[in-house]
Amino acid sequence: MCYPKIIISIEKQQLTLHLSPTQSQTYPISTAKNGIGQLQDTGCTPLGAHVISEKFGDNLPINSVFVARQFTGEIYDDHLATTFPNRDWILTRILWLEGNETGFNKGANEQGVCDTKARYIYIHGTPNTEPMGIPLSHGCIRMRNQDIITLYDQVDIGTAVEILP
Repeated sequence: MCYPKIIISIEKQQLTLHLSPTQSQTYPISTAKNGIGQLQDTGCTPLGAHVISEKFGDNLPINSVFVARQFTGEIYDDHLATTFPNRDWILTRILWLEGNETGFNKGANEQGVCDTKARYIYIHGTPNTEPMGIPLSHGCIRMRNQDIITLYDQVDIGTAVEILP
């Protein structure tokens, strides 16, 4: 295994960052409410081998709001939450995932587009009011904002990410 490496367990709703054979950090997460799945427009979290393809949010404040991977200039707070109650909040940092397995989580297959990157699947921060340990996302892997900052600072583009059932 090359280090660092991220292992995501959908069953345990946890992300483990392996820094070395003897050093790891584990975080609670929230994956897709719709369960496991590879196909576009399903709202599911994809499985398999991935890499971090892009990173967004260097040095931005905690609770920074992103839309289409761009910092909006907003900082999430209760007022913003009540103003936009149905928004899927992407906060603080984004790690954009890219699948490594053609026809499974990269490109397309006989059922349609199964490309993790084209589906905009991220590891990202979410409001502290959102529960962890329960699948509630629209496909992404949600983390606490302080946890995503810690993770973000320890991984680079190209870091391996394995998503397990």
